[in-house]
Amino acid sequence: MLLKGQRAIITGGGRGIGRAIALRFADEGAAVLVAARTGAEVEAVAEEIRAAGGKAASVAADVTQQAGCERIYRTAMEEFDGVDILVNNAGIFGPVEAAQNISAEEWDAVMAANLRGAFVMSRLVIPGMLERARGVILNLSSVAAKMAFGYNAPYAASKAGLVALTRTLAAETSGRGLRVNALCPGPVPETKMSQEIGKGLGRIFGLEPEAVLDGAMKGILQGRGQTASEVAAAAAFLCSDEAAAITGQALNVDGGMAFY
Repeated sequence: MLLKGQRAIITGGGRGIGRAIALRFADEGAAVLVAARTGAEVEAVAEEIRAAGGKAASVAADVTQQAGCERIYRTAMEEFDGVDILVNNAGIFGPVEAAQNISAEEWDAVMAANLRGAFVMSRLVIPGMLERARGVILNLSSVAAKMAFGYNAPYAASKAGLVALTRTLAAETSGRGLRVNALCPGPVPETKMSQEIGKGLGRIFGLEPEAVLDGAMKGILQGRGQTASEVAAAAAFLCSDEAAAITGQALNVDGGMAFY
């Protein structure tokens, strides 16, 4: 087991990529705190883990709020007495619109969910990790941070900021037992987010959502989108001792869509 004995927080763990990461981490031996805004969803994932013989807890909290982040951290300490791994996966896409049609309030909402929440969660867990001289933070970014796509200004900016945050935290904790990395998935068609993006772009271009997603697949070397389980497998590797020499990196899990 890659993560035996580790204690992990997964934000945005109620569905999609977050759920897949929570299930994979539990399968690899980690105790998992599943966190998201919807209590029923996170408890269902935690129960799924427990039914399979794993250790899990859940907490309903909003990472855009300081109090929500503190509730997640406090629950992890109460349930597991420490945090070895933090996966900052919670996030939203925001409006599928040209930049000039996006309000400042919509911009702020995306930044709060995708970037500020990851910062606040990281600053909560880092002191304990430094004290133990051991810990891993993994941020879920996107190929949107690296490639030029239209109609996603707040999302792309927030995910690029997440890569910069990753590198900064890695630099600050280098040689002190911590590792900080990011994952940059390509499109994951099974997720609600990808489906909503398809609908939004379909509206703009006058196409069916399926046609939009099919067109996106043509720009990928493998000719297909990724699955949530494939992203989860990469997450498990980066958070394990198998990746002990990797920090400050933004790893693409995109089937050959971006090349840096």
